[in-house]
Amino acid sequence: MTHQTRKARFVPVSNGPQRVCCYLRVSTGRQAEGDLSIPDQRKQVHAFCAAKGWPVVGEYVEPGASATDDNRPEFQKMIVRAGDDDHPFDVIVVHSYSRFFRDSFGLEMYVRRLARAGVRLISITQELGDDPAQVMMRQVIALFDEYQSKENAKHVLRAMKENARQGFYNGSPVPLGYTVAEVEKRGARVKKRLTVDPVEAETVRLIFRLYRFGDGATGPLGVKAITCHLNERGYRTRAGARFGVATVHGILTNRVYIGEFVFNRRCSRTLAQKPAAEHIPITVPAIIELPEFEAVQATLKAHNPRATPARVVTGPILLTGLATCTTCNGPMTLRTGTSKSGKVHRYYSCSTHGRMGRTGCTGRSIPMDTLDTLVTDHLVTELLQPDRLRATLASLWALRAEKAAQVDGRVATLRGEVSEAEEKLKRLYRMVEEGVTDLDDILKGRLAALKEERDRARTALDRIHVAERAPAEIAPELVEKFGRLMRANVTSGEVPFRKAWLQAIVDRVEVDADVIRIVGDKAILEAAVVGAALSATVGVRSSVRKWRARKDSNL
Repeated sequence: MTHQTRKARFVPVSNGPQRVCCYLRVSTGRQAEGDLSIPDQRKQVHAFCAAKGWPVVGEYVEPGASATDDNRPEFQKMIVRAGDDDHPFDVIVVHSYSRFFRDSFGLEMYVRRLARAGVRLISITQELGDDPAQVMMRQVIALFDEYQSKENAKHVLRAMKENARQGFYNGSPVPLGYTVAEVEKRGARVKKRLTVDPVEAETVRLIFRLYRFGDGATGPLGVKAITCHLNERGYRTRAGARFGVATVHGILTNRVYIGEFVFNRRCSRTLAQKPAAEHIPITVPAIIELPEFEAVQATLKAHNPRATPARVVTGPILLTGLATCTTCNGPMTLRTGTSKSGKVHRYYSCSTHGRMGRTGCTGRSIPMDTLDTLVTDHLVTELLQPDRLRATLASLWALRAEKAAQVDGRVATLRGEVSEAEEKLKRLYRMVEEGVTDLDDILKGRLAALKEERDRARTALDRIHVAERAPAEIAPELVEKFGRLMRANVTSGEVPFRKAWLQAIVDRVEVDADVIRIVGDKAILEAAVVGAALSATVGVRSSVRKWRARKDSNL
């Protein structure tokens, strides 16, 4: 048996004409778009090679990439190509060493890697040889480049912090529901702020509404269900992509929607969280009301699998997580048994007794259908009768009327802006037609600004859905129809809707030997009658037992 040792390949450097590969780089996309630095580097590098009689056989261009690390696609392609067996080029020529790398360790590592492949790195503005003194000089230059890069980053971050303290936007990804608007100019610099995008804001409000109240048919939706709901109905992200679970969860937890935008929260390179003392809050227009946002956060926390098992939230058993044994205060879980005839019987049984026997609890058991029917029928009788509904629905109609009045005011304001802009445009057109003024550059700019104002107001007006004004009185037949619909859904509707409704209004169902107690908050019980229609906190279960009904309202 023989053992072969693989040695590193070394390609000797030729003394003849050197085949050249050019590497051109700028640090920011703004420099690349300005078409300044890249063309200038290319011109100087090609002139240098022409003077030496070296043919240029390749070129790699990196627009808008930092040289503090090697996370650069074109750079990596060049390094890999330099090590290929066909030895495509002898020299990599750059304008300066800082174009190749701004990290002293990284520069030396890649210089030695290229040397093993027989490729030299040459800077046209810092020509150095291979003797020890000039190698040391190259390392010193690299240290200065690294220091300069860090100093530049420090000053840029300081300027961005000051810009953020003044309430301006620095250029991070814009959250869904917002857009960037230019608010003023300071010399050549344009100051921007985040403003609400009316169309995208409606999508954000829809996501929060679905999570709290659902679509009116199935009760509150989970994050995954909301994602499916949006994608099935053609909603898309700003980039035109389909929504994902992480995207929807990020929207539900993003505090920017209550007007709290934070700059300098994380390190831009490592994404590590920075200390709270370095965070800079920026006030932006809110899309979601604070109470609604906090209710969503409480529900997300309660539905976290680490806090609440998934079966309690989405399982098919109606009273999972609600039914408790009064003897040991333990939860009651589903148990099944099969009779001699083959019929399957399902029971709510004390889980403590099931695990420990009579040493843990004497045990409590009740048929599942019996307990489900007792609880739902009693809640329907107490909450969904016409007299009880009429008072609750009256507050709903008043809320809708208030919202409709707010929308009417917004519509009137937008129509006024459109009319004012059109009237100003007509006056300017009339002045030009009558020869009162010439259509110079200033007037052209004024016309463009007026058109932009008019089009913006028109777009916002088109996107507003004016709510139908609610009637002054609630017709008895409407109350009866609503009551029938709710009673049918709660007693015999889909399990997800029934379970979500019960989870919203009931804290627990205590199962005793001869009595069933329903424990909950009376205010939440009343608010849940209209479910998604009210803005009260319905979807969040209370952990404070404020209401314990006695035998006058419970069997």
